Amino acid sequence: MARAPQVDIMRSPLGRARGLGAAKSGARHWWVQRLTSLALVPLTLWFLCGAIRMLGASRDDVADWIGGPLPIVLMIALIIATFHHMQAGLQVVIEDYVTHDGVRIGTILLMKALCLLLALAGIVSVLRLGL
Repeated sequence: MARAPQVDIMRSPLGRARGLGAAKSGARHWWVQRLTSLALVPLTLWFLCGAIRMLGASRDDVADWIGGPLPIVLMIALIIATFHHMQAGLQVVIEDYVTHDGVRIGTILLMKALCLLLALAGIVSVLRLGL
């Protein structure tokens, strides 16, 4: 059931505007970007150390390494965090710089679909290599 609009004549403009910024979604994007960037620091360092260690290794050696329970989970976490971080950042850029509503919505949907497809391709690749 729809709620009837409430008229607050006695409230100040600041009181009516509190908590209504960015359609109540701006803080969520900010937190997502901060948390995914925080997760990406150790995951990226782990990946770089592993990649350097695997320089010159054969495909079978890399498959044996990535097939372990911890490396495969960390690699999938890295892929998910990377593409989620990228999607959140690109969405903010699109919302800030694309002015036409129809184009903005279409661009955001296309970007989210591409990020999802690329993340799935990365996860499937890791699973095929590691299993």
